[in-house]
Amino acid sequence: MNRSDKEAIVAEVVDKASRAAAMYFADFSGLTVGEATELRREFRKAGVEYRVVKNTLARKALEQVTGYDAVYDKLVGPTGIAFSYDDAIAPAKIIKKFNEKSGKLKLKVAVLEKQVFDGSQLDQLSKLPGRPELMAGVIGSIHAPISGIVGAIGALARDLVNVIDAIEKKKAA
Repeated sequence: MNRSDKEAIVAEVVDKASRAAAMYFADFSGLTVGEATELRREFRKAGVEYRVVKNTLARKALEQVTGYDAVYDKLVGPTGIAFSYDDAIAPAKIIKKFNEKSGKLKLKVAVLEKQVFDGSQLDQLSKLPGRPELMAGVIGSIHAPISGIVGAIGALARDLVNVIDAIEKKKAA
């Protein structure tokens, strides 16, 4: 690999790291080609970019973006980086699921909004609500008062009909 290729990779990682809401650094040693393809497919479905980068190039890129000093010592051995832009928790869920299935993918370190989490905290990260769950909760919170109003108006209309019906039966008798 020549110098211009290395500079292009560093520039690409700098760009992705500066845009990412979360980055997950994983040890992918022992994965077969089929398993790696499946992992990439899962990441792609979730809108996550996955890239295997040499540790020295990843370090040079992270040195250009502030806030990643605690990651440098984790850049040892084969490293794949998952860049998440929208849902910071989606990669944690994918890595946990994949690790339970194959046992070959190990999280080294995760960085969410410039906060560093050790790989041993994967379980806690994967249990956090993701963006879709948070959006559903917000929409549910907004929707609850509206549905209550609709129910109250419906109950008033039903009660009014019942009163009119009772009056009609009383006059008929």
